[in-house]
Order: sequence, then C-alpha cells, then structure tokens
Amino acid sequence: MSFQPLVSIIIPTYNRQIELAELAESLYRQTYKNLQIIIVNDCGLSVDFIQELYPELAIQIINMPQNLKHVHARNRGLQEVKGDYIMLCDDDDLLLPIHIERMLQEIEGFDLVYPDVEIFDYVYENNARSITDRFVFAYEFDVPAMRRFSTFFSSGCIFRPEVINALGSFDTDVFHYWDWDFFLRAAEQFRVKRAPIASVLYAFSQQGSSNMSGQLDNMRPFLDMLSAKHQLGELPTKNFFLLLEEPEVKARQAVTEIIWDGKPIRSRLSK
Repeated sequence: MSFQPLVSIIIPTYNRQIELAELAESLYRQTYKNLQIIIVNDCGLSVDFIQELYPELAIQIINMPQNLKHVHARNRGLQEVKGDYIMLCDDDDLLLPIHIERMLQEIEGFDLVYPDVEIFDYVYENNARSITDRFVFAYEFDVPAMRRFSTFFSSGCIFRPEVINALGSFDTDVFHYWDWDFFLRAAEQFRVKRAPIASVLYAFSQQGSSNMSGQLDNMRPFLDMLSAKHQLGELPTKNFFLLLEEPEVKARQAVTEIIWDGKPIRSRLSK
C-alpha cells in the first residue's frame, strides 16, 4: 500500500504494568508501523515507564485526574485521535504481528472490521504471563443473532472516524456492555465486517473468575438498560463459557485462520 494511513490505537489501562508492557511489545512487533498509540491511564499507577521501555513507539499518555472506569477512559482517548483509522485494544490483550496490516486490508469497502480471537489463560512468572490454555473464538457475522448473543470483541477492531463522528462517544450508562452497544449502533448505520483471522489474543484468567456469580448480579442492571435501549427483549446473564454452550451460539461457530504459534509475548520488562 503506497498510502500509509495513520492508525490511532486507544488503550485504557489501570494498574496492569506487566500486561501493558506485553501489549507494547506486540505493537512494537507489528509489520505496520504508522501508529498513534494513545494510552489512557485511569488514575492508576504511573505508566510512564512504557515510553522508556519502547522509545521506538509513538506513545501518548493521558492521565485521568480520577478513576472513572474504562468506558470514560476510552472516550477520553477518542478526543486525542489524529488517525485515518481508529483501533481499540484492552490493556491485557495482544495483537499478533500482522494484525494491523491485515485489518487495513480487510476494511477496504467497509467502515468497521473486527477479527476473530484466540482466548488464552495464563499464570504470572518472572514479570510475564505464561500461557496455560488457549482456544479459538470465531463465529459468523449475523446481526440478528448477535442481538441475543454478541460475539463481537472490541479488542483489535478497526473503524473509520466517521463511525464515531456519527454515533457519538461510547455509552457510559451501559458500562459492561458498551462494546455490544457500539456494535449494534454501528451495524445499523455502517458497513460492518468480520475478518476470519484470529489475530488478537484475548486474556482470560480462571484465577480472576472465582466470584463470577456476584459479578453477574452486578451486571444485570446494565444488561437490562442495553436491552431497553435496543429493544432486545429479555436477555440471559450467564457465565461467558456457559454462553458458548448455547445451541444458538454453537451453530454459528466459524472457520478462521490461526496464526499464533502459541509462544508467549515477552516484554522488555521481563528481560
């Protein structure tokens, strides 16, 4: 590609130094280099060390004056975007080396593209995450079906600024379901596409899921708010892995391209 568009990547973060360093390493390894990396520190521990660890990256750090949670942090990041495209990423997820290059190819003729992912479990060892398990998350793009069970992952998705200009900022009121809301609003007005490549690694640790039932209870009001907003009807609050066993979801499982060699991404923090 002769024209090298600028890709603005918004990363909200809160006290995840190890994970953030690994994400920075994955960005350093990208085959596509014209990036604006916007890290929004949600009033957590300093992340200035990332710029020192990776001086090659064009990193801009925004420090929130108070902890307003991740949706507000993403909206703050949107205010700094200078790119021709916007990409979202959670601070504990990873982008495989060809991810951005591939997404730029996939978005031609579309307004928003999201990839498939590999979900990995891990344990901490020597300032790094060691992989203990992995599985593919790939489901057909089907808007009516995704109104009941969303299979959209925001990490690694790419979209044109026109999308956010038309839709407005991410909805802080639906909180946990901001990404589902964003997808539904975008799908109503814009050309959305699933890219059949698992080029994002999505972190999920069983160590952090011990109080899942309590978390689901807390999420219920936000799910009800999302449902009312989009007229989705009654939606179940279930453990993520139980949702994957739903017949409607299993029927949408799709073939995807696997490119991860299974090796962990070690940051300069662990060396």
